[in-house]
Amino acid sequence: MGFPVVLATLGSLAAALWAGFHLKHLLLGAIAFLFVADFLKRRRRKNYPPGPWGLPFIGNFFHLDFKQIHLQLQQLVKQHGNLLSVYFGDFHSVLITGLPLIKEVLVHQEQKFLNRLLTPTQEQIFKSNGIITSNGQTWKEQRRFVLTTLRNFGLGKRSLEECIQEEACYLIEEIEKEKGQPFDPHFKINNAVSNIICSITFGERFEYQDGRFQELLKWLDGATCMEASIHLHLYNIFPWIMKFLPGPHKTFFRNWEKLKLFISHVIEEHKRDWNPAETRDFIDAYLKEIAKNSGNAVSSFQEENLIYSTLDLFFAGTETTSTTLRWALLYLAMNPEIQDKVQSELDRMIGPSQQPSTADRERLPYTNAVIHEVQRMANIIPFNLPREVSADTTLAGYYLPKGTVILTNLIGLHMDPAEWATPDTFNPEHFLENGEFKKRESFLPFSIGKRACPGEQLARSELFIFFSSLMQKFTFRPPNNEKLSLQFRMGVTISPVKYRLCAIPRGDAVGEGQGKGK
Repeated sequence: MGFPVVLATLGSLAAALWAGFHLKHLLLGAIAFLFVADFLKRRRRKNYPPGPWGLPFIGNFFHLDFKQIHLQLQQLVKQHGNLLSVYFGDFHSVLITGLPLIKEVLVHQEQKFLNRLLTPTQEQIFKSNGIITSNGQTWKEQRRFVLTTLRNFGLGKRSLEECIQEEACYLIEEIEKEKGQPFDPHFKINNAVSNIICSITFGERFEYQDGRFQELLKWLDGATCMEASIHLHLYNIFPWIMKFLPGPHKTFFRNWEKLKLFISHVIEEHKRDWNPAETRDFIDAYLKEIAKNSGNAVSSFQEENLIYSTLDLFFAGTETTSTTLRWALLYLAMNPEIQDKVQSELDRMIGPSQQPSTADRERLPYTNAVIHEVQRMANIIPFNLPREVSADTTLAGYYLPKGTVILTNLIGLHMDPAEWATPDTFNPEHFLENGEFKKRESFLPFSIGKRACPGEQLARSELFIFFSSLMQKFTFRPPNNEKLSLQFRMGVTISPVKYRLCAIPRGDAVGEGQGKGK
């Protein structure tokens, strides 16, 4: 048999085999190959933290209910220990539990865990700009500038405190209009808290009847809530697919674009009448910094970063404090005996007409303890903001490769029975000792280390003044025939579900020093 005949025979055999080989076999083979490749890629390395096994491509996506993921992860911590590994798509995450390990990550070995994780959704919105999602030199420059500017505009000074006190009066006025009838405090509180950061960033506050601003707050609320939805988690795992599919994630991105457009318009208005010799607010200060760095090609002070840094301040300065205050009113309405003690202390120490100030905090230990207990129980950011390991490292004997996502288990810390006498009960005594306020090392709602919340001092002042002012003027009760609950809504923060309260005025007298401002 000659060589050409052999080739022809082999060719006929190959053709016969191919004719019997259907496309479905090819697809099944490709899928099997991908599954094996994914399995090999995800094999646990030696000394990698333990955790539940995940499915190919999606990991532990279907193992957890995203409507209460913070509670389910606590059960997994009990099974697997204080370094728990879970993964979603290509995001390999490790949850760090316990104060010693949290301090190791956020303080002692902070340089290895300093970088912020940038998910596909955040990349789409922020593009590594601003304060919250930036890293490296950009983050250092933006954070330093924000802290300096906040100080210059009154952080820790009397001027900003007077601004908060004045806004508390406006909020009281607005609640008084309800005349003790049931109402939802959500957007009244959002408006009041947001007006503080708006005064710093935009140089103005917004009326509670301002339709444009109310719409803005609803965009922010919707975007905040939607970020924890299953559609956004799917987007982070399969961005190349989700970009082309319809769904709520499209609304999410549109809401953020509307918020950015609002900020852009405010900046354009500032530029039209900007006077470098007169710095009115954060935007003016930033425009001055842009001008100062105009010849510096590597400077992060560009107009795009101004938009994102302002948006970060607006979001963080509105959402976190207002959510905490909403939880505070809910907890106090559900615990009337604690509300009575707060009001008795306020009546005894400052009276019904003198407006509370941060200087009164030392004289109001029980009120201060209640505010801290609200923060402990609410756990509005249960796992802190995610970090990313910047280089291969080890922690507590476990190997953490570069790129591992790090979550710090703040809710686990705040609900740890080894740290708190009654962790599951609203109990202000956790922060009291012999009638005096007691600081707790295991209380970290603002995080610790270099990436701790830059607005912590502002938030603490707002919480104290708004809360004590409302307690001084109203008694909050559930409406007749309506039962309040501690049901929550997952989002960027954990917030209470929609609820209504009755705000019963405690007296009509208003002190002379409690003027209404503008």
